[in-house]
Amino acid sequence: MITISQSYTLQENVVFMLDKSADFKVENNELIQNIIEEFKQGEAKFDFIKLGKQTVFLVDENQELEPLRVAGFSIRQQLDKKATKITLVGNGAKVLSVAEGLELSNYQFLKYFKDADEKEFALNEVSIVGDVTAEQVAELNNIIKAVYWGRDMVNEPNSYLTSLQLAKELEEIAKEAKIKIEVLHKDEIDKLKLGGLLAVNKGSVQPPTFTILEYKPTNPRNEKPIVLVGKGIVYDTGGLSLKPTPNSMDLMKSDMGGAACMGGAIYAAALNQLDLHLIALIPSTDNRPGGDAYAPGDVITMYDGTTVEVLNTDAEGRMILADAIAYANQYEPELIIDAATLTGAALVAAGTRATCMMSNANVEINSKLKTAGNEVYERLVELPLWDDYKEQIKSQIADLKNIGGSYAGTITAGKFLEHFTTYPFIHLDIAGPAFTTAPENYKGNGGTGVGIRLLNQFFKKY
Repeated sequence: MITISQSYTLQENVVFMLDKSADFKVENNELIQNIIEEFKQGEAKFDFIKLGKQTVFLVDENQELEPLRVAGFSIRQQLDKKATKITLVGNGAKVLSVAEGLELSNYQFLKYFKDADEKEFALNEVSIVGDVTAEQVAELNNIIKAVYWGRDMVNEPNSYLTSLQLAKELEEIAKEAKIKIEVLHKDEIDKLKLGGLLAVNKGSVQPPTFTILEYKPTNPRNEKPIVLVGKGIVYDTGGLSLKPTPNSMDLMKSDMGGAACMGGAIYAAALNQLDLHLIALIPSTDNRPGGDAYAPGDVITMYDGTTVEVLNTDAEGRMILADAIAYANQYEPELIIDAATLTGAALVAAGTRATCMMSNANVEINSKLKTAGNEVYERLVELPLWDDYKEQIKSQIADLKNIGGSYAGTITAGKFLEHFTTYPFIHLDIAGPAFTTAPENYKGNGGTGVGIRLLNQFFKKY
């Protein structure tokens, strides 16, 4: 939790944000003053000194916001695990960025460790002394809370996080943030004829869910809602088109990263009481080869009546997203945005450093979303949605086929999804940055919660 304080003492853990060209004085501590003067004269952007149980950190504030977030991670690395509080002395966006990086680095997923108490960071208060407002701090706390939730969801194994449990987790945050929620179960999904979701679920013993969340403030800025669609494949074996295990199936608890993103995005927006009307749609199931699993060669009739020839059951995410995107049309949305760990091709195209974005929305909307990504360092690489690519998903026996061939797999997946709406549409393939297999600065190890900070920055300036 980030708080505001009026003062600090030199007997506690403290971070000094320093302008190397300006005077900065600490009272009654010649040792620390000398350390500060030496830092100001040097080239280092970050340094620290341990004085017994206390650590004093020095950060050059004349940096961009992202290096300052990473400085927050460096502080967490050097801070004693048992430290319960640290004070940051600085102003405005600069000190808030350090606090953000520190708080995001303080996240741990220890639920399944027997010795969790010994591993747990004790830090529970990051106090700021400087020119920041209570509103800025509250907003940042709410976004971090939503990112923590999103990371928890991605890190939970399928032995806990079934589609039913994901719906329950969404119900909990909806209750807290006063979001309207409706969870549709198997019978209702059958009646709606959500053919893609039902097809993917055929191999599972767990029933599917379709969760609808709505946040509508009293006077929203948007006349029509923005609809968020998140892929909720809680575990993906590939179905009958079975994945290999190493570096593939063993990571597939993370295949609901899109659901975590959109659930977290509407959660943070509601907690911060943004004046935007938002709806989030979360179709969810696991994808397994058991029972009456759907098979390559099957033809599936989707929610909107489109027929799809299935050529690969591991291209299941687009099947459940297509139903949800078609369902979104009834809201006459101003914009539809989906997020999904959709294609390995996105990881090949942009690695773990960026999300692949495809859009038919106007240039201004696309520019604002990419700017938001740059501001929070959840960057977007835009790929085209040219109609030429639709040729690759034409089927000889149905309206579409669910894969587009060997090339441009990320784009053809986006083109497949675009078919299911006539409204402005943005597709975010987060397959690269959604999950890390080794610690990566403040993004952590495991689920990153990618997209939540991006979308909230976008919403603020929409």
